[in-house]
Amino acid sequence: MESSLARPSRLRKNERRYGRRRKDRDLIKSVEEVFDSFTLGHMRRLEWRGVIWELKGVISSGKEARVYWARSRNGEDLAVKIYLSATAEFRHGIRKYILGDPRFENIPKNNFRKLIYEWTRKEFRNLKRMYRAGVRVPKPIAFSGNVLVMDFIGEKGYRAPLLIEVVDELDNKEIEDIYKEIAYQLQKIVCGARLVHADLSEFNIMVWKGVPWIIDVSQAVEHTHPLAGEFLERDIANLTRFFSRYTDLDLADEMEAVRGCLLHE
Repeated sequence: MESSLARPSRLRKNERRYGRRRKDRDLIKSVEEVFDSFTLGHMRRLEWRGVIWELKGVISSGKEARVYWARSRNGEDLAVKIYLSATAEFRHGIRKYILGDPRFENIPKNNFRKLIYEWTRKEFRNLKRMYRAGVRVPKPIAFSGNVLVMDFIGEKGYRAPLLIEVVDELDNKEIEDIYKEIAYQLQKIVCGARLVHADLSEFNIMVWKGVPWIIDVSQAVEHTHPLAGEFLERDIANLTRFFSRYTDLDLADEMEAVRGCLLHE
């Protein structure tokens, strides 16, 4: 069963169990972002549920969200993604990914908070679906409101680098091996998880200990989405364009096999 918000009675019970509430500065040690009360409330819920103990520093920052390094009560490293944007640009940007998705049909256009909460839930579900299909993605742990908690890919607070950041340091064989592995992961996403990533590129792939990890899956759509085919072709084109700069390896047959899983839905 996917994680959800704890009920108020359970939250009070957890609060009594842990004793006096920790102050926000005890949970959030070294972040420059001023969290609104709603985000702080969801952070507190995740603390009461034993998911997050300490939020440390930003490891990735974008227009819509920031990702923080955090620690669990047991000292395990976590990645905490917090959606922050409330701009019309963001609402317009995600529109093509939610049209036709029944989870978003009853959300009023002006209710941004509910929209972003459902978007966070969508990313958690997509991660869980891919993880169960054996796709190399960060393991989803929990979510609450606009806060998503995952395994941390990296060590000691340093995230794994993106493919675009390390490609120039790789030799030809390493690049070809990573290209083959990404094609295999793409096949697992489409044929195993029955999803299309819809934004797969060198900016959404991490390389850690010589292997690629797929990240940022909030926009991933099911095969039934009206633009699933178009999104898949864009993913394949992005990968082909990028790797053609570094290798002559042709994975046309592998990509055709991926297309076949979508066409035979």
